[in-house]
Amino acid sequence: MYPDSLLDGLVAEPSDRRWWVLYTKVHQEKAIARQLHGRQVPFYLPVVEKTSQCRGRRFVSRVPVFASYVFLFGSEEERVWSLTTNRLSRVLVVPDPEQLSHDLRQLRQMIASGAPLTVEKRLSRGDLVRVRYGPLAGLEGVVLRRDGTSRLLISIDFLQQGASAEIDDHMLEPIGPPCLEGRQKTRASPGARGASGTVSA
Repeated sequence: MYPDSLLDGLVAEPSDRRWWVLYTKVHQEKAIARQLHGRQVPFYLPVVEKTSQCRGRRFVSRVPVFASYVFLFGSEEERVWSLTTNRLSRVLVVPDPEQLSHDLRQLRQMIASGAPLTVEKRLSRGDLVRVRYGPLAGLEGVVLRRDGTSRLLISIDFLQQGASAEIDDHMLEPIGPPCLEGRQKTRASPGARGASGTVSA
């Protein structure tokens, strides 16, 4: 993330910047992130640590939570520049920037907790809850029941994807009736149109 204050205050300051979602070519998320950082353009690339082993050696790498997606908080000129890097397939327009900011703050808190995450490629119906205490305190999402365990699903509504982590039921409080997590019903796929919109030049 650049800068560190992006989700805590910068997005609320008056400016000509807005949220865009960059849909990158395969395995280009980190490369475009480095270029954005080099130009001091605000962005968020959610990543988590992944451990792997090869020939008896243990390796730890940082991989994007959502493959091919980088969240750009930039001006129109910065959006146009990003397309010149030859690392993007297209740029998606965000119709509800406040909702995206909220969702990204929740995701950042979940990642910072260190809990093992599972990427949810589609959102599921469940009870709407809030975490009462612990490193995830204050997060709101849907509780999923799988294999005898409970998982808290935090959604990125715009993508219609999310991330979940295992959690104890006693840490949760209900805050609403069962629902489909995610308010944005149009999936932000590379070919998405209408509510999400696309911009390519």
